[in-house]
Amino acid sequence: MTQQQILDAAEQEFSRHGLNGARMSAIASRAKVTTATLHYYFENKESLYRAVLQRPVDEVQTKLGQLNLEGLSPEEALKQIVRLAIANEAQNPQRQMLWFQEASQNQGIYFKECNVLSLHEHLLKVLEQGMAEGCFRQMKPFLALTYILSVCLFYFTVHENWRHLTPDIDRLSPEMIEEHTEEAIAFILAGVKRSD
Repeated sequence: MTQQQILDAAEQEFSRHGLNGARMSAIASRAKVTTATLHYYFENKESLYRAVLQRPVDEVQTKLGQLNLEGLSPEEALKQIVRLAIANEAQNPQRQMLWFQEASQNQGIYFKECNVLSLHEHLLKVLEQGMAEGCFRQMKPFLALTYILSVCLFYFTVHENWRHLTPDIDRLSPEMIEEHTEEAIAFILAGVKRSD
C-alpha cells in the first residue's frame, strides 16, 4: 500500500514538473510518508521516475492480455483496443502530461526503457490481420497505430485547455468519455476500413 501511495504521488508530481522539476520532498509530502520511507522503496528520484513510467505500461499490458483479441474479428478487436485505451486514460488523465514531460525534458531517454513496443504489438497484429483478411485497407501499420493512438489520447492531453474554452462542459464526465469513445471508434474505423 505504501509503495502504491508513493507511486501515485510521484506520478502526479512528475506529470506536473517532469523529472527535472519534481522534488522528492513534495512526493513524500503528497504520499504522506517520510523521505526516509521514500528512499526505502526507491534508491533515488531517477529510480522512482523509471517505476512511475513503467507502471502504466504494465497495467495496460495486463488489461490487453485479458481481452482475448485472438477470438475476435479485426474490426471488433480494434474497437476493444480503442475502448481500453480511452477508458485507461479517463481513469488516469494526468498520464498524457507524464509522457509529454518525458518527451520534452528527456527526449524519450527513459521512455525507451519501458518496453512500450510490447503494448503496440497487439494493435499492429490486429491491423495486419485486418489487411490480410481484406477488411482493412492497405496501410503502413506503424503510422496507422500512431494516428489511432492520437485520436484516442490527444483528447486527454488538451482537456485542461478545453476546460477554459468550454467551462460548462466536463470533458472527463462518464457521458463525455463515452461520447469520445464512440466518436473515436467511428472515426478510426472510417479511416482503416476498406471502401468497396
